[in-house]
Amino acid sequence: MSEVSPEHPRAESIRIRERLIEHFRKGVVAIAGLMAHGRGEAFDYLIGEETSQNALRAVRAAAAAMLQAKHPVISVNGNVAALAARDIVRLAEASEAKLEINLFYRSKERIDAIAKVLRDAGAKEILGLGEDLVKIDEVHSERRWVDPKGILSADVVLLALEDGDRTEALRRMGKCVIVIDLNPFSRSAQWGSITIVDNVVRAIPALIKEVKRQRSLTSKERERIIEEFDNRRNLSEAIKLILNRLSELSEKGVFIDLNIEKE
Repeated sequence: MSEVSPEHPRAESIRIRERLIEHFRKGVVAIAGLMAHGRGEAFDYLIGEETSQNALRAVRAAAAAMLQAKHPVISVNGNVAALAARDIVRLAEASEAKLEINLFYRSKERIDAIAKVLRDAGAKEILGLGEDLVKIDEVHSERRWVDPKGILSADVVLLALEDGDRTEALRRMGKCVIVIDLNPFSRSAQWGSITIVDNVVRAIPALIKEVKRQRSLTSKERERIIEEFDNRRNLSEAIKLILNRLSELSEKGVFIDLNIEKE
């Protein structure tokens, strides 16, 4: 991985890109995953590259849903493995959720590469590897193949950086679907039961912290958190955040001062 100067104004953003490139070369990330990251990065600019109070409310509801679930599952793709493997494993442990690899561009080589990243991050059990996968007919991509002990039987599924096709199918199957997506206009965000509009590298650590905090709450208190959460209002607030930020920046100006003094 190329060395990134900590003084570079885009240092963290570049580190993330370098991590994706590194894992692309290892066969973990698909070419389409690199393109998807670019789209997400653009939306991260729009929300100010920080976790909003709106996103934290969604995190709160997501943590409650995972703890209330009888069979929570975290779906992992190449980008998630590349960007947040250790945190995903920590979240699975904190919430007692299972990890399942599920891919749009599916191959044995990619599955093995992602499984290695997860094991190196401390994962003890990984689903979605075997020959006993079953097909969800409503999904029209390779993501239709799911583990009977994982996504198929889950009551709550966390999808980070996923597609709307599968989100819609899982909702129609009666599952609570937690989505992490920087784009509040995406089908995944719109179809999610609880959508966290934030960067996965910030959202997962926030979820771990909130899951641990809610361990001390009663089941009734967590149910109230879930019932009070309205995802339509959540998405509307995320869009308003973008609108207000753009409006504020357009009035203030975000222009670089090019008045360089000549010697």
